[in-house]
Amino acid sequence: MADYYELLGITRDASDDDIKRAYRKMSRKYHPDIAGPEYENKFKEVNNAYEVLSDPQKRQMYDAGVDPNNPNSGAQGFDVGDIFGQFFGSGFSGSGQQPIPRTQPGRDALADVTIDLKMAVFGGTAHAQIHTFGLCQTCGGSGAEKGEKPVTCPVCKGQGYAQKVVRTLLGQMMTTAPCERCEGHGTIIEHPCQDCQGHGRVRVRRDVGVTVPAGVADGSRLRLVSQGEVGEGGGSAGDLYIDVHIKADKLYTRDGDDLHCWISVPMTWAVLGHDVELETFDGQRELAVPAGCQPGDVVDLKDLGVTKMGSQDRGDILVHVMVQIPTKLSEQESSLIEQFAASHDSNAHEVAQSSKPLQGRKGLFGKIKDIFS
Repeated sequence: MADYYELLGITRDASDDDIKRAYRKMSRKYHPDIAGPEYENKFKEVNNAYEVLSDPQKRQMYDAGVDPNNPNSGAQGFDVGDIFGQFFGSGFSGSGQQPIPRTQPGRDALADVTIDLKMAVFGGTAHAQIHTFGLCQTCGGSGAEKGEKPVTCPVCKGQGYAQKVVRTLLGQMMTTAPCERCEGHGTIIEHPCQDCQGHGRVRVRRDVGVTVPAGVADGSRLRLVSQGEVGEGGGSAGDLYIDVHIKADKLYTRDGDDLHCWISVPMTWAVLGHDVELETFDGQRELAVPAGCQPGDVVDLKDLGVTKMGSQDRGDILVHVMVQIPTKLSEQESSLIEQFAASHDSNAHEVAQSSKPLQGRKGLFGKIKDIFS
């Protein structure tokens, strides 16, 4: 007998809420639309486990060692009242079970959407393609053709269950089981809808608009209420969960609410200072590279980063400055550099060495500026 508790990853003393949470997690994990068609059997096993453990009577049977989903167990529909009913009368019988409703709530669905970094900064609307069960438009979810209504089952007279003799450890006993004619519903559909085969739902592919909040992080999961799978018999739809993925951007790297980029500037711009045009998600912005800027220095543009979740505030853009050192110089350029070296580095005989980054000596670029001026 399959271990339904192990399938859902719960203990035997799990509460109803624990079972529901575990089912939602495992059904999303093994849903064929997400995990792939090879997980269809695993998905069915998870559904079977939930069907048993979410029903108090079936769970009681299972805990007693009888699998209500196993037709060979001879105990489908069995409960403790069936035994007492054989000895003490029908007052203890479990035959008072209600017919199984044709309309069942739908399961949750899971999909992915990929957005660019700009949408993560400002928010917006993305679109996800999902393949799931939707309402049958031909019958409107009723499962019957031409507006027909289900009729009372002639076998069980609308009870949904029928008595049958089963063989148990105590001998042959009378118990109840779902009616084979109506499958426990108490009614039958004489002329099922040809499109949905009486299920009230069909497989559909839908384009779903997803409202992406400003500041959303990569890997976030968004919930769209009642946008998931439509249930049997046109039942209410489950929720749709959207996993958000953010594409790598060519200009910026995100770190929390800040954006980082790297620019390369000529040595003279770093020495003398220079204003540069920077492309941002808010359009062109002017960045002032300060005079004496060192390689690897960071210059920031305030409030042009990612919008902070639940706020109008934004992070910053942090610009890392890389300095281009010329590799070929004209005679005049070499002469100017040599003048600087004679003025500034005449006493230099050894290099400074440290296990940590060294700070440049103040006034270095100021002296270079004087030479170029």
